[in-house]
Amino acid sequence: MSAKEIRVQTLKQRSYQFIILFGFVSMFGDITYEGGRSITGPYLALLGVSATMVGFIGGVGEFVGYVFRLVSGYVADKTKAYWAITYLGYGLLISMPLLALTNNWKVAAILIILERFGKAVRSPAKDTMLSHATKSVGTGWGFAIHEAIDQIGGLIGPLIFTAVFFLKSGYKQGLTILWIPAIVTLLFLTLARFKNPRPEELEEQAELESDHTDNKRTLPAIFWWYMAFSFICVTGFANFQMIAYHFKVRSVISDLQIPMFYAIAMAVDAVVALIAGKVYDKIGLKTLIILPVLTLPIPFLAFTNSFQATLISIILWGGVMGIQETIMRAVIADIVPKNKRGFAYGLFNTAYGAALFAGSVLIGFLYDRNISYINWFTTIAEVIAVGVFVGLIRTLRQPKTI
Repeated sequence: MSAKEIRVQTLKQRSYQFIILFGFVSMFGDITYEGGRSITGPYLALLGVSATMVGFIGGVGEFVGYVFRLVSGYVADKTKAYWAITYLGYGLLISMPLLALTNNWKVAAILIILERFGKAVRSPAKDTMLSHATKSVGTGWGFAIHEAIDQIGGLIGPLIFTAVFFLKSGYKQGLTILWIPAIVTLLFLTLARFKNPRPEELEEQAELESDHTDNKRTLPAIFWWYMAFSFICVTGFANFQMIAYHFKVRSVISDLQIPMFYAIAMAVDAVVALIAGKVYDKIGLKTLIILPVLTLPIPFLAFTNSFQATLISIILWGGVMGIQETIMRAVIADIVPKNKRGFAYGLFNTAYGAALFAGSVLIGFLYDRNISYINWFTTIAEVIAVGVFVGLIRTLRQPKTI
């Protein structure tokens, strides 16, 4: 083995170590907030909140969770304080166990939104550090590994509530347990920083080994097409809080089964993420066409009284999440120069959050009037998304992104 091959191998080992350690950070973070999110819809219903308000709170939370990424991404690029910003964001995970201390729906709503704010703070900085590590192992594959580990937490979190309900305990007991993963998250974050305090060096070394230097200084045109496609596609994507609310108020499934369904979605998310990451590394942006195709049937199946149909909808919902969380992040790393990446992640996620907010509020509004209107709304959004996807593909110029 030549000296260059040894350096490449060492670089890949360091990159995999960083991706896996950050996977554990995200896994325990997910146990905390995905566990909490799996029951916030029915928990708010228990506190006397209407469907419109559940949709509004969920939408505001998602909007805050993405729109503030524009600010945090910009600040991260300017200050280079990626670790400090990431610590602050993960620290706000305590909002979930704090929900156990209130019976006031307004306070609960603030805590739910605050948790999303923490995700907004940490995500651009975290994704930028991860993007450096993925360059030597394949951006799609690197983000897929991280997402798969991450979703183990997304699986365990809701199951905590399934176990709690099985043992005849309630929402507050389940929320109190979430103190444990919240603290472990910060311990793994500290270990990741100790092992790789300067993750940007992983990409710098990868560029040297491939004799490639990225000289781009502005966001490319394809980035804006990608933003438009993502915004429209995500607008038609019903959030889980709204679907779980339907399960609760129509008694489609039991309280015990709601977090179990969420756990199934997270398991599907993890498996689909690995497949999507590999496919993306082979065929690039063309992989995105699967998003509107899978999103379209979800409301037709979810907002019914059929157990079988709702189960299929949850499987599709998990698949869409797996693709969104893997490919959508990997694309940014491939089409944006690294000196603009934190800002690009923030900008993209702001549009993503605006789409979730608009979609969530509209779906909640339509739900209170006539559930069939949701099907029309999603169909129109996803058909338009396919049209924008065609335009996106036509703008491709570089073989690497095809």
